[in-house]
Amino acid sequence: MKKLLSCATVLLVFMFFALPAPIFAQEEGDVVTMEEVVVTATKTKEKRKDIPNAVIIMDEIDIQESPANSLGELLANELGIDWRTYGNYGGAAQEIHIRGMGGDATQVFVNGVSVNSPSLGIADVAKIPLNSIERIEVVKGSGSLLYGSGAMGGTVNIITKRPKRDKMDLKASAGYGSQDTYQLSAEQGMFLFGDFGYYLTAGRRETDGFRDNSDFTHNDVSLKLVYDKGDILDISLYGDYLDREYGRPGVEPPPGTQDYYIGGVKFYSSDAASVLDNGSDDDAHVVLQLKSNPSEWLSLNFRGDYTYMENYNHNRYHSSGTGGKTWTTNEVTGIEGNIEIKPFEGANFLLGAEYKDYDWKNENVDLDTNGAEVAGTRSKTKADLHTKGVFAEIQYRPCKYFKALAGIRHEDHSTFGYEDLPRFGLIINPLKSTVLKFSRGKHFKAPTPNDLFWPYEDWGWGMGTEGNPNLKPETGWHTDATAEQTFFDEKVFITLSCFKWNIDDKISWVPDSNFFYRPQNLDTYEADGWELGTKIGPFYNLILALSYTNTDAEETKKGGARRQARYIPDDQFKGSLTYWTELGLNATATVRYLGKRPGIYDNDTDINPSRTLASYWTTDIKIGQRLYNHWILTLTGNNLFDKGYETYVQTFYDYTSTATLCPYPGAGRSVFFSVGYEF
Repeated sequence: MKKLLSCATVLLVFMFFALPAPIFAQEEGDVVTMEEVVVTATKTKEKRKDIPNAVIIMDEIDIQESPANSLGELLANELGIDWRTYGNYGGAAQEIHIRGMGGDATQVFVNGVSVNSPSLGIADVAKIPLNSIERIEVVKGSGSLLYGSGAMGGTVNIITKRPKRDKMDLKASAGYGSQDTYQLSAEQGMFLFGDFGYYLTAGRRETDGFRDNSDFTHNDVSLKLVYDKGDILDISLYGDYLDREYGRPGVEPPPGTQDYYIGGVKFYSSDAASVLDNGSDDDAHVVLQLKSNPSEWLSLNFRGDYTYMENYNHNRYHSSGTGGKTWTTNEVTGIEGNIEIKPFEGANFLLGAEYKDYDWKNENVDLDTNGAEVAGTRSKTKADLHTKGVFAEIQYRPCKYFKALAGIRHEDHSTFGYEDLPRFGLIINPLKSTVLKFSRGKHFKAPTPNDLFWPYEDWGWGMGTEGNPNLKPETGWHTDATAEQTFFDEKVFITLSCFKWNIDDKISWVPDSNFFYRPQNLDTYEADGWELGTKIGPFYNLILALSYTNTDAEETKKGGARRQARYIPDDQFKGSLTYWTELGLNATATVRYLGKRPGIYDNDTDINPSRTLASYWTTDIKIGQRLYNHWILTLTGNNLFDKGYETYVQTFYDYTSTATLCPYPGAGRSVFFSVGYEF
């Protein structure tokens, strides 16, 4: 609480110095940073200055200029966002953590449809190809009012590309780089005739990875069809499909570890805890959206969607040579409709309803010491869930100086019952270039099908896993205050946010004395902190962006200790500098700093970690040169100074059952060169 009060003091000081801003203010009619339109925050088109939350907006140019190779790396350079992977190898899932919350506390949407795995609650943002993205909107703070379960730390909405009138888009690129990595991508879009158009994208990426068993192959394709009659009617049908195959090397064994074989088959090496474990993903989405704005006071929106996700995992245990195969399949059918009414000047009413049906299937089979399926061990488990949500929100701006917002969602879940989720917001505009925002909302996360229904699985010696159908949802509140200020004709933008959140009944998979894991509602999490960011430019063909985030996150173990939450750093710093010339040269350099954070506590009663992950810096750069208007040569370097760092830690057991705590290492230096063509 002291930190939140001190942050509020800083916010007031910030506002005091911002008051002279009119001497730098834009002329009437100029477009400023706070005039950007955002849809994700309220499901209605609102200017940035009319949204009570802190937001991040990125367009196609921002994406093209970044040295990032994936959506996770791209967002990792933004204020208040932490990017996590289990080792940063090719097939490692990439999670987005906002303000210290877990990956399952952020809902990621593509064209309004959640791409979070229903089984895990986490979105693997590495699956979303960058070349298909037109715009990204990140809204921090509780989003459960509009988006239901999991929107606790914030929401990320990806809007994919659509055709442009009177223009044909055609782009293709090919590249090759470190670790025998190559990538191909192509996209093409246009209006075929009248009001009907399409946009098609496709891509392929392969890499050997920087460790044993970290090879990776990714293929994706997407198609968006549109029928655009303007405000009267806009219909879009979007579909995508991807398949990924990857090795899963696990942790890096301790120094001196020798290759280990069973029956002539290598099980682990000095570089990887497993050289046999692997997995694959097959994902598909279909989204139908209808929008109509028949009058100034009425807007209608409808969406129907279908999601298919299949995850396959192949595991071999070097303790015995045996193993198992597991297939987890999720099918989600959803429908949502909302209506926006503007009865009089300054007032907006949003009413909506949403229904989702989840089909979850789990199939597994045991493997013998030769890796062959054991007859009679194949088992199948399936479960059905459904949720119903009804929400209402009212916004009212009586004058140009302030605006208020309030709403509530009633969510019914077929397993645990219901939750009521209120949210409140206030926006104060003392000057045209100054905004003060306040937001407070209740959030929740439902237990996943894996949490509820995972079948009994015995690994031997009493070890194994099993779901718990008696779990309760995680709940809590998220409160934040934000100040935003522009200077010098929008060329300087400054934002400062203070936040506080808590989570009760945190779901944790915990072992008993025999290491048999079951999920339980055990822990309490809470955090407060502040974020400061600025974007300066363009000045002299330069744009500079700097940001700092401070987070004090604590976990309270049931009957145990109150301590710093695992893997959440106190400090994060990001910076980027972009330079361009009239001759087609463009260069961007980014740096990221992540402070030290606790890795492992030996017992629930410990307040000091037995392993702390060290702080680290990484530096990336991207240089592009346009030739003859259509050709683009690009050179990208990641982790240029080859800084070693750890992402997570886990216990490694060698063939003698000796336990050693070992890291998931981050990727070292890599370079990538590509040639692209745009028409």
